[in-house]
Amino acid sequence: MLGGMTTSPSSEDPQAAPLDPEDQKLLTLARSTRARNGVPEGAAVRDETGRTYVAGTVALDSLRLSALQTAVAMAVASGAASLEAAAVVTAAPAPAEADLAAVRDLGGPGTPVLVAGPDAVVRTRVEV
Repeated sequence: MLGGMTTSPSSEDPQAAPLDPEDQKLLTLARSTRARNGVPEGAAVRDETGRTYVAGTVALDSLRLSALQTAVAMAVASGAASLEAAAVVTAAPAPAEADLAAVRDLGGPGTPVLVAGPDAVVRTRVEV
């Protein structure tokens, strides 16, 4: 358990279930955004209707948002009422609590967040 959140093994664990194609899509979009924009993190979220929102880290003098916070904000700004899942590609060992809180605020308890390294290999799955 990670700060009140449950975690499951990475996709490298032979016992781990294969990723759903829609979750794999989130990882692909997050990784592509990270690489294309040259930012520390890329993230993607899927709303209750299946629409996806993709974002990278925002680092302005007056505004700093993680990729996951930005993707959640984009979903909210587009009228999403909830989230089904989220994914973040990062070199960090885990997303910050503020990132998980943003997912929980829109998605509710139990929303899965896939955390992958820059190679897009899932390190962990956190349920907020």
